[in-house]
Amino acid sequence: MTRAAVFDVDGTLVDTNHLHVTTWWEAFRQAGHRVPMHAVHRAVGLGSDDLVAHLLGDDRDKDEDARISAAHKALYGQYFDRLPALRDAGPLLRRLHDDGWTVVLATSASGAELSALRRAIDADDVIAATASADDVEEGKPAAEPVEHALELAGAPAESAVFVGDTVWDMRAGRGAGVRCVGVLCGGIPRADLLEAGAEAVYADPAELLASLEDSPLA
Repeated sequence: MTRAAVFDVDGTLVDTNHLHVTTWWEAFRQAGHRVPMHAVHRAVGLGSDDLVAHLLGDDRDKDEDARISAAHKALYGQYFDRLPALRDAGPLLRRLHDDGWTVVLATSASGAELSALRRAIDADDVIAATASADDVEEGKPAAEPVEHALELAGAPAESAVFVGDTVWDMRAGRGAGVRCVGVLCGGIPRADLLEAGAEAVYADPAELLASLEDSPLA
């Protein structure tokens, strides 16, 4: 039976969450909205449309949504050539591949952004497939991104583990019926990840790699 190791990317494998916080904050500021950075941080991990809706509410001028998202995309795009992988992100994926896991990414990124993230991870030869924002109708915390990743891997939920850094990741994984592992490198507290459904929580990819034999990915 195929085993799938499904990974979120931003904040899980690549150290980008605070870049997203800053560039979303600036995009909102340019549109005349004062959104606290801590609120933006808590929303990172949602797709662009859902993030704007979550932070501005249903009574916002929805005609602004596309302009705010485009501003964020342009601001964040300035960092594409220097996105930093988190410690041991690539080696973790390689080890899992060597151990017989099918490695799949499940991310709200797409296009040039996804390409930049994959360059940062530098493990394309062991990544079997990617479920991106272009492939699903509903992003996290809906289960669809994880379910699509399982389809791409050809693995049932009971033989899959999803690794992510946000409560949205944990809820998506739990909704898809897979075991969930949290990492703290995205900045979300351990207690929040556990409450949202994480079975185990590690500091970052390096600690997960070092603890692999005692983890849900053993």
